[in-house]
Amino acid sequence: MSNSRQTIQRRIRSFVKREGRLTQGQQRALEDCFPVYGIKLEQGQLDFDDLFKRKAKRVLEIGFGNGTALLEMALNNPENDYFGIEVHRPGVGNLLSQLEEKGIRNIRVSNDDAIEVLNQQIPDQSLEMVHLFFPDPWHKRNHHKRRIVQDEFAQMIRAKLNVGGCLHMATDWKDYAKQMMLVLTRAEGFSNKAGVGEYMHRPEHRPLTKFEQRGKNLGHDVWDLMFIKDN
Repeated sequence: MSNSRQTIQRRIRSFVKREGRLTQGQQRALEDCFPVYGIKLEQGQLDFDDLFKRKAKRVLEIGFGNGTALLEMALNNPENDYFGIEVHRPGVGNLLSQLEEKGIRNIRVSNDDAIEVLNQQIPDQSLEMVHLFFPDPWHKRNHHKRRIVQDEFAQMIRAKLNVGGCLHMATDWKDYAKQMMLVLTRAEGFSNKAGVGEYMHRPEHRPLTKFEQRGKNLGHDVWDLMFIKDN
């Protein structure tokens, strides 16, 4: 078949790399610490017991920003293991610096596309919780198709969660909160922890992120949604 007749399908990405300049500390952390804490896509499917050298509850955070919230959760819950994904290298470098400084051992980090990591690296029924805090809202209507929370995403997360596991989302964009609610309410195999159509108050385990504080300063409300995998 000629190139002119071939149909090439490209997945719509839910992010763009608005990467600022790396500080010297972030660059050093990427070079020196990523080999210790980092996971590359080419490593293939992961064995978490082997990766962390123990059995524990595993928590995935998609889009950890500068890593502050992820670090706080790992420090407060040393009995859990955390796997964080972030495409922006300054944020990854910042978290790696903190991991080295504090000697944290229950976090591993990926700098790849979350959808590719989920597809290729996260085993089915291996996670107790998935966090998606303040994802890019893509607020223009013609960009809504780029939002990560879609029907296929919900079922992908369902496959990775253990029965009884939780998808916890938070956003300060009301329109996106409504979309999250719609997608997860109609998703097979999930139930709303707060009750049908209801949002959660911020649970104690979710730290107050800089994005949330910024939104509060602008007068934005925040919506938390927690959906439990039933089957």
